[in-house]
Amino acid sequence: MTRPRAGDEPISPAGAADDLFEEADERGHFFEHPARTTPAKPLPAADDKHYHGHRERLRTRFRDNGDTALADYEILELLLFRLIPRRDTKPIAKALLDRFGTLSGVFGATPALLQEVKGIGEAVALDLKLVSAVAQRTLKSEIRNKTVLSSWSSLIQYCHAAMAHEPREQFRILFLDKRNTLIADEVQGHGTVDHTPVYPREVVRRALELSATALILVHNHPTWAF
Repeated sequence: MTRPRAGDEPISPAGAADDLFEEADERGHFFEHPARTTPAKPLPAADDKHYHGHRERLRTRFRDNGDTALADYEILELLLFRLIPRRDTKPIAKALLDRFGTLSGVFGATPALLQEVKGIGEAVALDLKLVSAVAQRTLKSEIRNKTVLSSWSSLIQYCHAAMAHEPREQFRILFLDKRNTLIADEVQGHGTVDHTPVYPREVVRRALELSATALILVHNHPTWAF
């Protein structure tokens, strides 16, 4: 240990600390300091989205002039407003029509095919199928408890809505009573894209079970026009 020489001034603890801080300050010039981060700006509220004004204008046109004032994609937009509340639904509506051709094609598509369109998830696909089911039930109510042969156009409309967009052939039977009133409407079999089996024994058995006196047999061609 070296003793201080005479005449040297003693170094106080405070002075030593100051020297250390000065060295630390000099070394600090060579260290990388963390970058200052700027707080992210909040996203604009949903009410600021441009499509909200568009939605109101579309609703007003429909309210004042009915569906004749709107194109098919705009009718579909109005429905999608409810199903997809926080997105611009015009591109989705147009994509659906591009994919399936018509409104009838959109509502007749299977949930799996609907979900192939960007923006359509499982919940929206099921909601679209629910609308389709309501439309079919509405058409079916037009022929129920009525003489089917006197409501032939209603019968064709119902069968078209129920079967025209099925991906496979169906064999459907309408069972009538002696007044030609509809007793039951049943799908007896499913086939492939160009074939469906028919079993006469099963047709007769079911007709006897329902006490039907007349039958209307219907099937579709998925690869042809209905």
